[in-house]
Amino acid sequence: MGLKVWNSTTATAANPPPDPALTRLPRAILLPVNAPAPSATDPAEVAKFDALAHRFWDEAGEFKPLHRLNPIRAAYVARRATLEGRRVLDVGCGGGLLAEALCRRGALVTAVDMAPSMVDVARLHAAEAGLAIDYRVQDATQLLQDPQARFDVVCCMEMLEHVPDPAAVLAALAGLVKPGGDLFISTINRNAKSFALAIVGAEYLLRLLPRGTHEYARLIRPAELARYARAAGFEVIDLAGLHYEPLSGRCEQTADVSVNYLAHLRADGPRP
Repeated sequence: MGLKVWNSTTATAANPPPDPALTRLPRAILLPVNAPAPSATDPAEVAKFDALAHRFWDEAGEFKPLHRLNPIRAAYVARRATLEGRRVLDVGCGGGLLAEALCRRGALVTAVDMAPSMVDVARLHAAEAGLAIDYRVQDATQLLQDPQARFDVVCCMEMLEHVPDPAAVLAALAGLVKPGGDLFISTINRNAKSFALAIVGAEYLLRLLPRGTHEYARLIRPAELARYARAAGFEVIDLAGLHYEPLSGRCEQTADVSVNYLAHLRADGPRP
């Protein structure tokens, strides 16, 4: 099978043109770049993380970068939103890293994920830590059916780049955030630098993550995220970069959003 040829007449956010700098890379690495994203929920993405659930809390394993990034993510949320006593939703919670950090800061946390094994691991870890977190095997669309599921703060970390239609996810999240409430997102930019570092470097060379964890076509440029956000009724309040140094394990927040980045969005309406 040959590489997919990009056609400008069929361009979409899920099927962007490949960067010229990437077209000379080996075929085995480029296949995910040129593969079209499916138009519906992708069960392969859920299964991919479900299979790794039993190793989620191994700080030296495949999720080591997340363990390093988590304090920075949690601190960013805590600086920009009140958490004590507030209803907080963590969408795509995985094994519960961020949910636990926010719960420890006084938030009343509901956390959802479509990977059942991840949710089982999260529940067990929270029980062992004595933390009361409402974990559910659901996605944002399903949660919308519950009229009581409205939150002061919603977090969606390292998830949007794994879904086929991030704009639709943001639209669903808009129905879960109270008017004037806050939405926090972390994701990965789409450019030659992020491809080299987050995919080729992290997955193929340093093997910090399993190969195939990320697909280049699904990475999201900040301008695209801002467009999706405005369409869903959010205002972009802030963007910040996340830098991870794999050799030292050092993590920090920066102003450079060229690879990993955080976004603070706010829903239309008066502050809750």
